[in-house]
Amino acid sequence: MEAMIDYLRQEMECYGLMECFHGLKILDREVFELLVAAESPQTVDQIAAAVDRERSTAYRSVQRLIDAGFLDREQVNYEQGGYYHVFAPRDPDVIADEMLRVLNDWYAKMGQLIGEFREEYEIVEGDAATAHSGAD
Repeated sequence: MEAMIDYLRQEMECYGLMECFHGLKILDREVFELLVAAESPQTVDQIAAAVDRERSTAYRSVQRLIDAGFLDREQVNYEQGGYYHVFAPRDPDVIADEMLRVLNDWYAKMGQLIGEFREEYEIVEGDAATAHSGAD
């Protein structure tokens, strides 16, 4: 795992956020881009054909995108019974707002941990004088 400071120094792309925040894969990005460009919601079979992958692989990608909050699933019913699902991207503002919420939660947690670090390793003035005199 990279150190946070090293990660922040890297140049990030917009889709780098998808990978950074949610651990999504390159295929997930391809599927998301496909659905953003599509004129209508797509089935898993349509997605699999478009990204040239097995249906099960495409389904796992779609499921990761749903779990991460990037896609909506809609059930379409057949008149004679039965149903299938189609998938479409969620509103980008909704996705961005969720990423901001996650970032703010993370920032608050890091602030708390830094505060705990500060308290744990705080040198009391009397201790500092002892530490310096013992170093002589």
